Amino acid sequence: MKIRGLMMDPVTNMPIVILKDTSGDAVLPIWVGIYEANAIALEIEKVTTPRPMTHDLIKNVLVGLDTQVHKVVVTELREDTFYAVIWMERQGNVISIDSRPSDALALALRVDCPIFVEDDVLKTSKQAANVSDRVTSEELRKYLEGLNDEDLGRYKM
Repeated sequence: MKIRGLMMDPVTNMPIVILKDTSGDAVLPIWVGIYEANAIALEIEKVTTPRPMTHDLIKNVLVGLDTQVHKVVVTELREDTFYAVIWMERQGNVISIDSRPSDALALALRVDCPIFVEDDVLKTSKQAANVSDRVTSEELRKYLEGLNDEDLGRYKM
């Protein structure tokens, strides 16, 4: 998956990270917090800050400890909450770290590692949208799936 952009949910006014399958049409919107969205937006737009932000600090610590981040994986969707794992390696030892998807994505952008989403998460996300009794949620999903590159402009807070 690739981060295709950030947008604001017109219903909740919360930021949404849009993940899109690089080899298909799957789209996964993940609602994130304001600060995490800002961290992702800063990296997407290659904005440098005078001092390291939290995800820059994490990257610097990992580099200082000679640790490579191999991938981040959105592993689960449970009770409307997404879960992720950061997979890294240090001195030949593979380490998995539980993470919020927003933090994992912000780090993935900084270390330029691949982003994956488990198939079950995509299926569960689509099933949740299909059985949802909120029309606005289904309308939002259809809108997100129809977005193209030109629609995903710069993220503004």
